[in-house]
Amino acid sequence: MRLTGKTTLLALLLGSACAGAAELELEVEIPALNVAEYHHPYVAIWVEDTKGQHQQNLSLWYDHDMRDDEGQKWLKDLRLWWRRSGRQLEFPVDGFSAATRPVGTHKLEFSSNSPVIKDLPGGDYRLVVEAAREVGGRELLRLPFQWPPQERQEIVKQGSNELGRIQLVVKP
Repeated sequence: MRLTGKTTLLALLLGSACAGAAELELEVEIPALNVAEYHHPYVAIWVEDTKGQHQQNLSLWYDHDMRDDEGQKWLKDLRLWWRRSGRQLEFPVDGFSAATRPVGTHKLEFSSNSPVIKDLPGGDYRLVVEAAREVGGRELLRLPFQWPPQERQEIVKQGSNELGRIQLVVKP
């Protein structure tokens, strides 16, 4: 196949745009718990600056299918997220709210073109994962990272009860 000048230029532009796109890859483990009454945890994932100021919501897992929006009532159990961002929102929020997740490892990916991080200014940040479970506990983990990344960063934290292993990979 022979490429014309315009096609070649377009291919080069698209290739360079893809090569310059930074990304966040996140793995969140919901551990199996041996308890009498188990409910999937509500989980909020967001970005804050190093002073703890909320910057951007990335994902929210909650029971949005409960009758009469009953699931929204329990979002307050994600205490830090609720105070920093949640109480100002109308639910469900397109683009980041989703159903609760079962036991297992769940992967999320965000490119620099993704609506939830495309306007994030350069600087030092923390990715925050907060989980709360009915008839259970609450847990919060913070993973520091730099945006946009100058080099590949891999940060791993281990939860102790409501969260398992959390891994954040930031790629230039």
